[in-house]
Amino acid sequence: MFFKCNRNVRLTFFMLLLTALVFSTSSIVLAETAPAEDPDMTLYESLLFDEIPSVFSASKYEQKVTQAPSSISIITAEEIRKFGWRTLNEILQSIRGFHVTYDRNYHYLGVRGFGLPSDYSNRILILLDGLRTNDSVYDASAVGWDAGVDVDIIDRIEVIRGPSSSLYGSNAFFAVINIITKRGRNYDGLEVSGDVGSFNTYKGRISYGKKLANNLEMMLSGSYMQSDGNDSLYYPEFDDPETNNGIAVDRDSVDIRHLAAKFGYGDFTLQANYHKSNKDVPTAPWETIFNGNLFTEDETFLLGLTYDHTYEKGVNLLAKLTYNHYEYYGEYPYEGYIEWDEPPLVVNQDEADGRFILADIQGTKLLAEKHKVTLGGSLQENFKQAQRTEYVGVDPEEWGFLDSDESSTVWALFLQDEFTITDKWILNAGLRYDNYETFGSSTNPRLALIHSPKESMSFKLIYGTAFRAPSAYELYFDDGVYQKGNLDLEPETIETFELIYEQFFTRNLRGTAVGFFNNVEDLIVNSWDPDDEMSVFLNIGEAEAYGLGLEVDGSWDNGWKAKFSYTYQHTEDKDTGLELPNSPEHLVKLNVVAPLWRDKIFFGFEQLYTSERRTLFREKSEEEFDNYTDSYFLTNIALYGEKLWKNLDVSASVYNLFDEDYSDPGSYEHYQDEIAQAGRTYRLKFTYIF
Repeated sequence: MFFKCNRNVRLTFFMLLLTALVFSTSSIVLAETAPAEDPDMTLYESLLFDEIPSVFSASKYEQKVTQAPSSISIITAEEIRKFGWRTLNEILQSIRGFHVTYDRNYHYLGVRGFGLPSDYSNRILILLDGLRTNDSVYDASAVGWDAGVDVDIIDRIEVIRGPSSSLYGSNAFFAVINIITKRGRNYDGLEVSGDVGSFNTYKGRISYGKKLANNLEMMLSGSYMQSDGNDSLYYPEFDDPETNNGIAVDRDSVDIRHLAAKFGYGDFTLQANYHKSNKDVPTAPWETIFNGNLFTEDETFLLGLTYDHTYEKGVNLLAKLTYNHYEYYGEYPYEGYIEWDEPPLVVNQDEADGRFILADIQGTKLLAEKHKVTLGGSLQENFKQAQRTEYVGVDPEEWGFLDSDESSTVWALFLQDEFTITDKWILNAGLRYDNYETFGSSTNPRLALIHSPKESMSFKLIYGTAFRAPSAYELYFDDGVYQKGNLDLEPETIETFELIYEQFFTRNLRGTAVGFFNNVEDLIVNSWDPDDEMSVFLNIGEAEAYGLGLEVDGSWDNGWKAKFSYTYQHTEDKDTGLELPNSPEHLVKLNVVAPLWRDKIFFGFEQLYTSERRTLFREKSEEEFDNYTDSYFLTNIALYGEKLWKNLDVSASVYNLFDEDYSDPGSYEHYQDEIAQAGRTYRLKFTYIF
């Protein structure tokens, strides 16, 4: 009977069995390696506790991951090198519970079953060295070509799952991702790197870092990447002689520029990050001309000043000042109506310009040796939230026109107390109040009861709420013809319950089990107003999700590393009873690094499984029929040589090794219900350290 069950059911059973086996085996290893007597066990636990990694982003101060009020994942620069990850989305796709969608223009990040098409990943907050990067127009999280950081300068990434609005405010809905970049000491000189890969892809980078004797530390880096992309992409939906038989020719190129600078002196850190990307788009979204000259440009500039000082009486003061500038420009070609005396080609020029200044300040102090209290506040001035769209050479009353320039102010206060009840029990309680000019206020708590029977083991029971404020795009985009704004939008809200078990079986092996339940209300959905036949964003969505995540993570002194995770997640639209689109029920990830020769050559192996996902066929066609993308396995391999000749590093990687044919769900703007992804590709990389 078992083998006649649904494939996903069998897969779930198998993963649970495999994880239980690993946990059981690890427990045996722990029992055999740790002395049984209490004094020896205390020493053993103490030594083990020193090996437990620390995290900063979960509570806005450094703490052991076993004491953090969240389920944490940490990715290091070493892993990025040895697995051959090229972009931020490839890194995040390897993490438990996350999945990535690519529409041949932008990459979108989903977590715990939520990856709604066209949501700009705005329910995830991305920080760069603790500085907010989500822009002030779309509130987007950039994780693909438009990501504002070169992965080569990343030192580590901290992933904080669950709602964190009690500390970070809006967008900290499902997760907070803090990307921590390298400092001068990580280089101690000049580093030059060059890549070559499939589709005539080339990248060059030069980085310099140094920590000087006068306590000044500096890091400078610049890179450029150019790729022709796939020169022939076939889309059966456009298979007609009038649309080049569905073949998009030379419409997949991308070029990216990155500049970064980071200076540290005493308690101050000053950094600047610049990024610009240009992407040709082959999919003809928004009913544009197929195989036409459609492209988008994204440009970001981030400037941040951080002050971090601990005073004599134990008060830590952390202050950040951030300037964020985001610009978007796109050209969309349409066919004009010649019978209306219009040109045969009408180009839509679409623009956005968002700028804000954000000031954050917080103080942390240990009170009565039991309460670690953090009190803080923030003020964000969105002094430019501009949007403009124009169809060149035609009547704006017929085609539409928008020229909007808004501004807004957001301020917040938050309080958090880490109460050490006993040496085995911790209560972490936080509350934040946010005030918006647009809709009013939102107050969000987080409560975490953490029990640690041993320093290497913890159980966490977490309750929290979070919100996502309506973006300027959702509020103000009104071209008078196709889409209108909605100034009455309220924030989306989520209520989350989470149970976490974490165990360091040995100093080399860690296990995690997580169960969660999410209830989401007032989802902002792009809907259709039958009265004027215009699209508009409305608070009409409600959803719930529950799931289970299991992970075993090992790292050994001889160079071996292994990580296995399985995630089951079920999402449901509470109005229709349907599972949410682009929501894989099963995610399986296996990552292994094997040392092949001394400490010089390593083999990286990555296996990713994503189950089927419902597409938007029903919403697009209004038929009572659901379509699903096929489930798929991706296999990526990398061969990494460290200091093979003097200071020369060499990396050779193959992605989608078995040339798996797979697709991601299309968004509302796409005629395609599914968008095919890349087959087998490769990269060869050389890095030399002077």
